Amino acid sequence: MGRRGIKEYRPAEALVLIAADRDHKVLVCPSCNTPTIDRTPALTDQSAGRVSMTCAKCGRSASYLLRASLATPEDPRRQ
Repeated sequence: MGRRGIKEYRPAEALVLIAADRDHKVLVCPSCNTPTIDRTPALTDQSAGRVSMTCAKCGRSASYLLRASLATPEDPRRQ
């Protein structure tokens, strides 16, 4: 259990899940190995901000901040 009684992934599991999300791979829960991850906001909404991922089966969650450079296909520094 994490803070406030919320089931969270262990740090190594969360990093694996975040890396898969940033690479646009299929999200599979590293704890229970099911592809039932609910991502908020949806993958089509790529504005910079907080991304939350929760497993529908085991209830574990992870979140991270989506950087603006990952949200936009073009890096403004390259223009």
